[in-house]
Amino acid sequence: MRATQIQKAATFRELHAGEAFIIPNPWDAGSARVLQALGFKALASTSSGLAFTLGRQDGGATLDEVVDHCRMLDQSTSLPISVDLENGYGQHPEDGAMAILRAAEAGAVGGSIEDYDPAGEIYGFDHAVERVAAACEAAKQVGFPFTLTARAENHIRGNPNLDDTIARLQAYERAGADVLYAPGLRNGDEIRAVCGAITKPLNVLAHPGLSMSEIVAAGGRRVSVGGGLTWVAIGAMAAAAREMRDLGDFSSLATPVQVTEWLQD
Repeated sequence: MRATQIQKAATFRELHAGEAFIIPNPWDAGSARVLQALGFKALASTSSGLAFTLGRQDGGATLDEVVDHCRMLDQSTSLPISVDLENGYGQHPEDGAMAILRAAEAGAVGGSIEDYDPAGEIYGFDHAVERVAAACEAAKQVGFPFTLTARAENHIRGNPNLDDTIARLQAYERAGADVLYAPGLRNGDEIRAVCGAITKPLNVLAHPGLSMSEIVAAGGRRVSVGGGLTWVAIGAMAAAAREMRDLGDFSSLATPVQVTEWLQD
């Protein structure tokens, strides 16, 4: 029996109350099924991975496309799905609120709203808080415990101001966010500083310079990889294609996969 959305929402909340966990980011139905088969307990979409499947740069997907993608991920697995909603697909607080409602209607039990505008600027403090507050109010309307993640984008947008990041995350927590997220934190000291200033779970964006044990020791509760798995897969494909093109070498096609095992119901 497939889990209902209410059951998935409850499971997702329980994960945040338990041990620190990894929430990997599939980019299509097949990768979602593989991650479920490998034993992960929840999944989060990736805006850059989705945009890539459409042949576009990160930020190139529309809200309609994101909602369709969310529905597909939800129907592909029995796991809770959290959706990367970027800036809510509009500058105004009501835009982010609408994005939350539409994601919930498509099957998501969580979603993130960030404080960066695709035009190239980080929203002013007060406006950013107002946007998070509106998204949190929308999350309360969906009829189940939707987990709202608020993102402070400073560290991946050329403004690695830890004090401002902490102040924003604290304000987003006061506005009602369930999970806080500052992608681009570089090390355990930065993670520890953020965790010491907030009370809600911190999502950490993984990178090769950090291990899971370091993140957990610093207080991180949830770890995502963004588009990382997408680029691992595409990088391997491109490397194999170059060997085929330049050397006539097809040996990389011998990569072992367990498709039947991964995709069985």
